[in-house]
Amino acid sequence: MPHVFEYALLRAVPRQERGEFVNVGVLVYCKDLDFLGARVHVDEKRVLALDPFLDVEVLRASLEHLGLSCDGSSTAGPVARTSAGQRFRWLTAPRSTIVQTSPAHTGLTDDPVAELDRLLAALVLPPDH
Repeated sequence: MPHVFEYALLRAVPRQERGEFVNVGVLVYCKDLDFLGARVHVDEKRVLALDPFLDVEVLRASLEHLGLSCDGSSTAGPVARTSAGQRFRWLTAPRSTIVQTSPAHTGLTDDPVAELDRLLAALVLPPDH
């Protein structure tokens, strides 16, 4: 039986004032299965096309921290002590940093891990992957 899931894209926004972004990851949350997961892929060429002076390592560090928060790692800080649903809401809250999220979308799935992989391939990875 399929379960409702929510997902949001992770976006690299090198220069907030320009409003340009590149999709660099995806979050999937399924309450019924108590699942929260993330997949990321930084295409440096695409990100640097928006801002050739972007510190890609800062972007990667930000994504790594979001991944730790997603996993509930104790190194993520206080958010680690919250439920998967609360972490998803915290991760998808509007922010004006180098990494932002899209609005949350919904779907149905039997396998949230497979959804992560499918959404990463469809919405983040370059078409030639």
